[in-house]
Amino acid sequence: MNRRDFVRTALGSLLPASLAGRSAARTHELIRRLDEAASAPVLKANLFTEPVRIESIRLLRKGREHFVHVRSRDGAEGMAVTNDRARYLRPILNQLVIPYFLGKDARHLEEHLWGVYRFRSNYKLQGLALWCPVAWVEFAILDMLGRIAARPIGELLGSRRRREVAFYVASGRRDTTPEQEVAYLQRLIERTGARAVKFRVGGRMSRNADSLPGRTEKLIPLSRKALGEQIAIHADANSSYDPPNAIRVGRMLEEINAVFFEEPCPFDHFEDTKRVADQLRIPVAGGEQEYSHYRFRWAILNRGLDIVQPDLHYYGGFIRSTRVARMAAVLGMPTTVHISGGFGFVYMLHFASYWPHIGPYQEYKLGLERYADWFDPPLASRGGKLTVPDGPGVGIAEPAELLKGAVVVT
Repeated sequence: MNRRDFVRTALGSLLPASLAGRSAARTHELIRRLDEAASAPVLKANLFTEPVRIESIRLLRKGREHFVHVRSRDGAEGMAVTNDRARYLRPILNQLVIPYFLGKDARHLEEHLWGVYRFRSNYKLQGLALWCPVAWVEFAILDMLGRIAARPIGELLGSRRRREVAFYVASGRRDTTPEQEVAYLQRLIERTGARAVKFRVGGRMSRNADSLPGRTEKLIPLSRKALGEQIAIHADANSSYDPPNAIRVGRMLEEINAVFFEEPCPFDHFEDTKRVADQLRIPVAGGEQEYSHYRFRWAILNRGLDIVQPDLHYYGGFIRSTRVARMAAVLGMPTTVHISGGFGFVYMLHFASYWPHIGPYQEYKLGLERYADWFDPPLASRGGKLTVPDGPGVGIAEPAELLKGAVVVT
């Protein structure tokens, strides 16, 4: 599948004519359209007629999980499940993020994302270290608002379009030989019922070095031979290559008809990634490390990527990621959000439930067995698709019961 076919499949008639050779006036018009799309309200604040003042926000720990719990002055509650970075980002959460939100009206959450960015000069921390804690608070507030409105997150931010989501199962390993990796992928397919996989190529931020000598060159053709034509294949370089080597590996992925090639060049080498995307037929994906709205706008406007991948934790939550997705859709690009593992796939399911242009497969890093029974009905996997939670907010059935025994992390 080439890059044009991919985005046409994902977005249909939204794909515009070629952007090559556009005039300055056309560029300014496209920027205006991108900004207009991004600035439109995301949260349906009109669902709430009375203020929802935030009384408390606490970081809790139970076992190996960290939670953010929010309570309104009227007694409404919500919770979020963090990623594992809460272990070392908790001072930023407790000292620089939570204090801003106390006393604020949760209905104005979109404005508060700008307010917390300015609070105590938090913009000087811009990056994963700031936006993960902001995301956790946003997730908890959206859970609370969803419970007040008796609506899942997807209906607070859009219209629910899907109740199940097709996924690719991600290996995440580089310590395997090609034969071991293919055998592992086959076990993942058998375990999950997935019809799509993703494996890693290159050495991860490795300046063209492979994780094992010759691993990538052998793994790519072997994966297609062993998995067959019916399994969709994705590959992630994790910033391994300069443009010539990225193009070389991309050509190999084209030969096996892979779905996309993720982060071929170092993530902040925008021009290099665009050079690769311009040369390849296979779609190039990226954005998991990105934290800046305007840097995303550059990548979208200049077609530096074919698929945008904001991470729902790293980028600061649903609202900011939806703004990126809106810009991408203006120029015919799907958004396949990146997830951070653990409970993150549940947030991915909610995003995919309301965002129309997501591409054929979304990322899943396992975890269904750990979290399925937190929901009623339990989350399930059928035919390579995961069910979207039905309950209000994030959908956890008994949050108070789940948090019994949790301790406050100060």
